[in-house]
Amino acid sequence: MRVTLRLELDAYPETVWAMLHDPLALGAVVAPLLELEPVGHRRFPPTWTPGDHLVRLRLLGLVPLGDQRIRLSTFRRRGARILEDSGGPVSGILSLVSGWRHRMAVSPLPDGRTLYRDRLDVSAGLLTPVVWLGLWMLWQYRARGIRRVVAHRVGLG
Repeated sequence: MRVTLRLELDAYPETVWAMLHDPLALGAVVAPLLELEPVGHRRFPPTWTPGDHLVRLRLLGLVPLGDQRIRLSTFRRRGARILEDSGGPVSGILSLVSGWRHRMAVSPLPDGRTLYRDRLDVSAGLLTPVVWLGLWMLWQYRARGIRRVVAHRVGLG
């Protein structure tokens, strides 16, 4: 099943693209609902790079949800810069998810702002509708977090 977002953001595309590559921004986008920490390292790298990154997630900082592999690649398509995460959950309750493909696209709007599109394709067998509902709610929360983090980066927050 698919979860999507389409946001027009009051920031330059370069600002939004940089935010997508910032591990601390990812944490800020989902905080305080989810807490992320690096696995195997004391702290996150300054920027996400192509390849694999392992994170541990906790609900409200207390309830362990499991580990998630973030497998990043970037490409361009029809004027959009796209960051793709083809990783997925690897342990804990998160491992109910058997298929994961998350794409985030950044495109310039004519007025200098940014069109941000976010698409997650997910499967979890018979539990897919339940998992989809939870992720849909999380994506609505993420939308508010993305707007908040972008506004802070451009000095509006």
